[in-house]
Parts: sequence; C-alpha cells; structure tokens
Amino acid sequence: MSDDVFLDLPDRRIRGRWIARAGRNDGLTRPTLVFLHEGLGCVEMWRDFPARLCALTGCAGFAYDRTGYGRSSKWPADPGIRYMHVEAEAVLPRVLAAAGIGEHVLVGHSDGGTIALIAAGHDADDLRAVVTLAAHAVCETVSVEAIRQARAAFDGGDLRGKLAKYHDDVDTTFGLWANAWLSPDFARYSIEDRLPGVEVPVQAIQGEDDEYGTELQLGLIAGKVAGYCETRLIPDCGHAPHLQQPQRTLAEIARFVGPLARMDL
Repeated sequence: MSDDVFLDLPDRRIRGRWIARAGRNDGLTRPTLVFLHEGLGCVEMWRDFPARLCALTGCAGFAYDRTGYGRSSKWPADPGIRYMHVEAEAVLPRVLAAAGIGEHVLVGHSDGGTIALIAAGHDADDLRAVVTLAAHAVCETVSVEAIRQARAAFDGGDLRGKLAKYHDDVDTTFGLWANAWLSPDFARYSIEDRLPGVEVPVQAIQGEDDEYGTELQLGLIAGKVAGYCETRLIPDCGHAPHLQQPQRTLAEIARFVGPLARMDL
C-alpha cells in the first residue's frame, strides 16, 4: 500500500512517497534513503527496488516525483538545459525540509544521480553519502544518440503510450527532457566543476552495456570528488542496474550504506 504525501511548496506541488517511515528499531540511527528518479521516471518507475533496499538496510526511504513528472505540478517556468542544477540547488533542499528529512543518503538514477552529485557539491547539510546509478558527469555523444532514438520512439513508436500512464502531462515531461539534451548547447554540459566540492562518500554504479553513457562517467566522478569514492561496473547490465541486475546492485548499496548506521545517543 502506498504512503503518498503532497508537499505544497510556494511555487509548486510535489508528490512524494514514504517507502518506510521509520528505520529498523534496533538501537541504531540510520539515514533516510532519498530516491531521485531518472530523466523520464517517477516514483512508480522505481518498481520495488526502494522497498527492497530499505528492508535490506533497515533505513527509512522517501521517493518523490520531481517537478513536471508523475503527479507533481508543472515547472513554473522552463528551466532549460540547467534543469538538473535547478532541481539540486533550488528544489531538493525544500523538498527535504517539507518532508521533515534530516540525515539522508541520496540514491539517484541517471539524471537523478547527476542531481545528487550537484546537490552534494552545493549544500551537504545532513547529507551522509551519495549513491549514483548511471549518473552523467558530462554529456557524451552516445548519450545524445540514445536520446534521439528515444524521441523517435516517442514520436512514432509506443514510448508515449507507455509513459502516459505515469505522467499527468507526458508531452511536456518528455519535451523538457529531450529538448534539453538535444540542444546544441547541452554538448558542453558538465558538472565537473561541482565534483571537487563533494566531500561525502560516493558509490558510483554503472552497467557495462549502458546505452546512455560510457565508463568515462565513472572515471570522472571517482577522479574529481574530494572524498572517498568507490565505483562498480556491473556486467550484463545496461542503463538501469537496479532493475537489470537488482541482486548485485542491492548487495553493493547495502554494503556501502551499512557502516553509516550509528548507536543512538
């Protein structure tokens, strides 16, 4: 059964979902896992992965539909190619405050992973660690080509119909994402300047056969963050390690997050 909440921010309404409202009751304090979805995702498109990870780690969990996605309200104004920066710097902190979330770990897939890294380099209050799944530190040619194919599938295939059941305004949702990535200016998009400000531990995971990015992304993240970073390249896996190799991904994240638990004072 879902545990949905609607967070009324001054300029938008965000739909969130508590995966687990409290962590395991064993005398340890654990951070809340905050799940940031991919570029066309939403709460439901995580499937059962958040619940399984929360059960495995004993952590509370919270996922939300970012602005313009799922059941959340539209963008007040088009954020353009810097939509991930806007989300990380101007929206995410307000969502965490409105949901009453203190110490947390950001678990982000694709765009969500990029947002998590930007946020960690911008304002790390109460942030204990970051886990990324197929995050982008820079825009690669392979990424743009994959998004061109997604646009063709949306315009002339069945992708629009598949996404429509998840998003209130599927055309705007897809358009903002695809238009940003396919803009000529996006070829220079990079978060490399933010990575040296990331001091919390980072776990960066990517599929070996990721159609949206190469192993370059892992190297840039690991090479530029200021704190501890471990990378995992998962074989027989594309752009969604949590769905395509869930057991391996769950085990890796649980091992990484486990030491963040501390004794209650």
